[in-house]
Amino acid sequence: MSISVVILAAGKGSRMKSTTPKVLHEISGKAMLFHAIDASKKISDDITVILYHQASRVQEAIENAYKNINFHIQDAEQFPGTGGAMRGVETKYPKTLILNGDMPLITQASLEALTGGDADINMSVIKLDNPHGYGRVVIEDEKVQEIVEQKDCNKAQLETKTVNAGIYCVNTSLLNRYIPLLSNNNAQAEYYLTDIVKMAVDENRTVSPIYVEEEEFKGVNSKVDLADAEIIMQDRIKKELMEQGVTMRFPHTIYIDCRASFEGESILENGVTILGASKLINAHIKTNSVVEESTIENSDVGPMGRVRPHSYLKDTHIGNFVEVKKSTLKGVKAGHLAYIGDASIDEGSNIGAGVITCNYDGKNKYKTTIGKNVFIGSDSQLIAPVTIEDDTIIGAGTTLTKDVKKGELAISRPPLKKIANFFYSFFGKAEA
Repeated sequence: MSISVVILAAGKGSRMKSTTPKVLHEISGKAMLFHAIDASKKISDDITVILYHQASRVQEAIENAYKNINFHIQDAEQFPGTGGAMRGVETKYPKTLILNGDMPLITQASLEALTGGDADINMSVIKLDNPHGYGRVVIEDEKVQEIVEQKDCNKAQLETKTVNAGIYCVNTSLLNRYIPLLSNNNAQAEYYLTDIVKMAVDENRTVSPIYVEEEEFKGVNSKVDLADAEIIMQDRIKKELMEQGVTMRFPHTIYIDCRASFEGESILENGVTILGASKLINAHIKTNSVVEESTIENSDVGPMGRVRPHSYLKDTHIGNFVEVKKSTLKGVKAGHLAYIGDASIDEGSNIGAGVITCNYDGKNKYKTTIGKNVFIGSDSQLIAPVTIEDDTIIGAGTTLTKDVKKGELAISRPPLKKIANFFYSFFGKAEA
């Protein structure tokens, strides 16, 4: 790796209308800035993120997710703008690739295209039918001559369809010489990184346009942009997984976190949501079910089931309206209407409708342990901590507060009381 990467992430992102820093808004389960970092790490081991707005919050988030990331705090009061952001930044390789932290759709292949060749500057450009809002790029003989921000364009320049996509690969020694020479003599009184292109042209340096696809270089500046980027990212994720053998019914209704992984031949029905670093191995997730940060192996969930974080299901059936949380189930059947939390259940056991593991006393969580071949009757409450050994039966309607030994039947029901003709006396009607 002989490329340094600098990611600009200092902006306020006011158009997001949010107290969350723009670059920390999530796309497919990961902060948009992290998508840019992931792509960068595939081509470089020298990555610097430039911060300013809510810098400590953004830096903490990065440090919790990555190691060996460098940070630089922009002096935005004295040196605003993208050029000001680069003042004082030090990189260690002969070429420096400058990215934007709000471009989560960038790929390794595009970054490699931008870092190739021997030009002094490679810059990304897009041809647009409607270039409004973008800096215009003036190109002659396949060489960039100038970049003009829209607010500084004359009438002729506004007609240019080729625009700046905002990513540059620059000879590092040249970059270090140009940045201190930038001026803020423009409509915004900011230091534009784009001005280094004119400096290079004036010195007869080579500035090559690298034509790129708009989709990958889409900046996210608003909640509308965020939603659009999410759709693109989801389409990529699902297309790749289907090519790997995952079956999806109505893929546009399915949501899959970018951290999820699949093995074997899994099936996802319509309305399914897969969150976090879930792992699905030959799993069948049925309509409108949710799996969060869990492993599902040779098992089916739903329809309308929910598997909450840190659960492991193997050779198990979880039916409709069953919720599992932080539990391990191996060879278990829970057909419908049950809550299984902080539990371990072994093979051959059946959980009836309406069964609840009462794992929380208002202060602490407790575990329920259920052995092999256990039958839990409908509408039973298992008051944790409790252990139910192999080959046992819990009668329907039981409130279980004590451990159950192997082979036992546990049942707690008040005696049935019947009062003759109560219906007629209660409603004041004569017996028919």
